[in-house]
Amino acid sequence: MEGEGAASLWQGAVLGGIIFWLFSASYLNVTCKLRSFFQPLVSHYVDAGTPILLQIQSYRFGFLDAFFSGLSCVVSVPFYTAFLPLLFWSGHGKLARQMTFLMAFCDYIGNCIKDVVSAPRPASPPVRRVTATKDEEDNALEYGLPSSHTLNTVCLSGYLLHYVLTHTQIQGPYVNCIGVSLACLLVVLIGMGRIYLGMHSVIDVVAGLLIGLGILAFWLTVDEYIDSFVISGQNVTTFWAALSFLLLFAYPTPELPTPSFEFHTAFNGVALGIATGVQQTYHQFHHSNVPRLFSSDMSIPVFVGRMALGIPTILIVKFCSKALAKWTIPVVANTLGIPIKSTSYIPALNGSVMEKKSEKNKQGGYLQKLLSQHKAFDVDTGIRFLQYAGLAWSVVDLVPSLFTYVSL
Repeated sequence: MEGEGAASLWQGAVLGGIIFWLFSASYLNVTCKLRSFFQPLVSHYVDAGTPILLQIQSYRFGFLDAFFSGLSCVVSVPFYTAFLPLLFWSGHGKLARQMTFLMAFCDYIGNCIKDVVSAPRPASPPVRRVTATKDEEDNALEYGLPSSHTLNTVCLSGYLLHYVLTHTQIQGPYVNCIGVSLACLLVVLIGMGRIYLGMHSVIDVVAGLLIGLGILAFWLTVDEYIDSFVISGQNVTTFWAALSFLLLFAYPTPELPTPSFEFHTAFNGVALGIATGVQQTYHQFHHSNVPRLFSSDMSIPVFVGRMALGIPTILIVKFCSKALAKWTIPVVANTLGIPIKSTSYIPALNGSVMEKKSEKNKQGGYLQKLLSQHKAFDVDTGIRFLQYAGLAWSVVDLVPSLFTYVSL
């Protein structure tokens, strides 16, 4: 009972702190004050750094275009979204959990800073911007500082290196030196690639590096506590659902709408789905003694079979979750008398008068929407959140159950 009381106390303190920050920040107009201070400063450095970008881009080669574009795809959010389920199914559950939660944390912090500062990317022209994929085109619509690719690479490669050196049999000074060198080389290449491709200025990359190092240092002090809470804590599902909901409202309003809030919403849902699924099925599918890839308990053909079954299953769940959310959220909102709109998912709600009046607040600014009867909620946020929460839950709960059923 004492442990339950302590858990309830710190959970209440965390949620209460977010609620206090949400209301006080809105009342004091913190976002606009921070933006008025940082935006001119960052914009000056972006403009002043343009000659450096042009000098770097003067060494233009088709090979470098392809190399840096490919490297950016390998460390992008869509890549990690596809890679993390395979990490779960390979038996490395602890690493997969930590990488997922760290990715969600990086995504939230990085995108919050982007939309608070609302600093521009390098002007194109004169800077040549290379967007070889749809994902890169969407990234180009976000604000510049910090570079998310740099920030995420620092955190995830750094944590992966830490995990390998502390949780595996791969040890020794030479291994440490090689591992650190490879991680640093990857970060340097990613940073140089973002500049070469015209996606970021030098100040964006430097900010991504410094913020990433800070997040990584913080995460290495709390990762064991978070993992212990998820697998054996009290009120995990309730707390994480409340936390996810509050984080949606606490997200800052950008100067102009960008895709950043959509990216955060998706990974926020993923984190909730993973936490909920793992907490319910840890002792069945995710404990430390599960079969792992390349061991005698799990061969490569078995892992390939898991991918063949798992990937179509999670895609079906994603589709069904989206369809269910599109049906239930409007019904619940109408029942409660909450005004709603939809920018893309529900055509019948698209283009409403309410939407046109509040286009500037289509993302973020949710506290104002909550307090004002003249604003409409964008149901696309809830649909996207539930869609990805359902997908993540299927990765750690439904799909492993199918693996057991078919003996994979």
